Amino acid sequence: MEQSDIIVVGGGSAGAAMTGRLAEAGLAVTLIEAGKTDRHMRSRVPALTSSIVQNPDYDWCYQVEPDPSLGGRADIWPAGKLLGGGSALNGMMFIRGHRWDYDRWAALGADGWDYASVLPYFRRMEDNERGADAWRGTGGPIAVSEGRARYPITDQWIAAAQQAGIARSTDLNGESAEGVDYVQVSQRNGTRCSSARGYLHERRGGKTPTILLEAQLLRLLIEDNRAVGIVYRQDGVEKTLRARHGVILSAGAMNTPRLLMLSGIGPADHLAEMGIDLVRDLPGVGRNLQDHVGTHVVNEVDGATLNSDAQGLRGAWQVLRYALAKRGALTTAIGHAQAFVKSRADLPVPNLQISFAAFAFDFDERGRLMLRKNPSVSTLVGLMRPSHRGRITLRSPDPLAPPVIAHRQLDSELDIEQIVEGIVIARDILRQSAIAPHVKSELRPGAALAGAEQLRDYVKMASIPLYHPVGTARIGRRDDPAAVVDQDLRVIGVEGLWVADASVMPSLPAGNTNATAIMIGDKGADHVLKTLRRNMQPSG
Repeated sequence: MEQSDIIVVGGGSAGAAMTGRLAEAGLAVTLIEAGKTDRHMRSRVPALTSSIVQNPDYDWCYQVEPDPSLGGRADIWPAGKLLGGGSALNGMMFIRGHRWDYDRWAALGADGWDYASVLPYFRRMEDNERGADAWRGTGGPIAVSEGRARYPITDQWIAAAQQAGIARSTDLNGESAEGVDYVQVSQRNGTRCSSARGYLHERRGGKTPTILLEAQLLRLLIEDNRAVGIVYRQDGVEKTLRARHGVILSAGAMNTPRLLMLSGIGPADHLAEMGIDLVRDLPGVGRNLQDHVGTHVVNEVDGATLNSDAQGLRGAWQVLRYALAKRGALTTAIGHAQAFVKSRADLPVPNLQISFAAFAFDFDERGRLMLRKNPSVSTLVGLMRPSHRGRITLRSPDPLAPPVIAHRQLDSELDIEQIVEGIVIARDILRQSAIAPHVKSELRPGAALAGAEQLRDYVKMASIPLYHPVGTARIGRRDDPAAVVDQDLRVIGVEGLWVADASVMPSLPAGNTNATAIMIGDKGADHVLKTLRRNMQPSG
């Protein structure tokens, strides 16, 4: 194979964006992805997401260590094992987060990643069905559309939220990320628009990147403190690939720190325990792990929902409707409406995401999710800024061994109290006149659980990870011992090596994190190009 200018490891949300932008700039890029292609009906048809999540053919299915804050429960965290990564199997809710989050990044040392600096890239990356303005963009690779699975109960919930005192937002991705609105989705014409689809399959101009699928990185090649290539396995054969300018890791918040440590970059004491030769002591690698946490309020209702549309002749009609018009239940995202709210008046920004879906799940006898048979709705109460910081470490020096993921979803009483406050808000919305006549009963937590202590127990029993892991190789200033990459995403102390994925986020943004991960890949490409141009300038 001809030598590449640069290698991108991981073709997920950020990696596909990074690859597309660098190829567009004229670089010879080789992208290696451990998973399969995303050109599959199970990924493209939105409602079929459940057939690939926790399916080891498409999902890494990371086993998390038992969580004492959840009674010792050991959850499985999904991560895309296909081109497009999380954007090819997630719930497709497109939300950027609050400007406060990005300004906080800058305050934490991520210079050049404040809201004013990231906004042009959010605008550049999207093709917004609502049109362009000072905050939104059109013509970009990621289609951002209105949901096509519409139910009157969703309209009633938005009206009820307003009756409950929540302001109606004209655009939660626009000027203000507060209030209630319909969910926008990462779809084009009723089909999923993953990062791979937008930046690779439907790319425009530039060089065609070389894409190696089912190729798993074993370690980075580092010579004289510079990343010069990779060693990977494909078709059972160990191979080496070199690049002129270096390597970009975009393997995700759980895998990127693992790959750095396998290559000798990370906490010196841990690498010594693993018997791995030290290249660079970076104590922050694998630390600062964060994830949103939440729980559901589930109600049975008397109107049509996706649950009823999945049954019998109505289900057959929905299949036909999708085939003919790409509308209806098969276009559903994981949420249909949402509100960002403060549960306490003294907070600077909303601390809760209240997401409403015109469907609800039960568990079968084997603990697997299944759609309820009766018309139902669910309200997810998500805590946006949980207190705990977990850690990812190596299980062994075996490059094929999964990482050790240690994280507490509910680490403080304050976290639990805020989720309880969110349940109270969710219930209050459902008691308003715009929707209350259609609510037949509360299935979870159940009307019998009314007191604060009962709800606290429910939160501790029923809270779930929201699968938005970030922060394990965070951006910071070079003199910050906890930082892994600098403001240009360069790994501190190693030349020719960058990280661009959710692991670089210093803290969680509000809401679903996929749009932010894609932005990091898109913006990160400009940082890589800036570094390459600077390196090519004659010294003196």
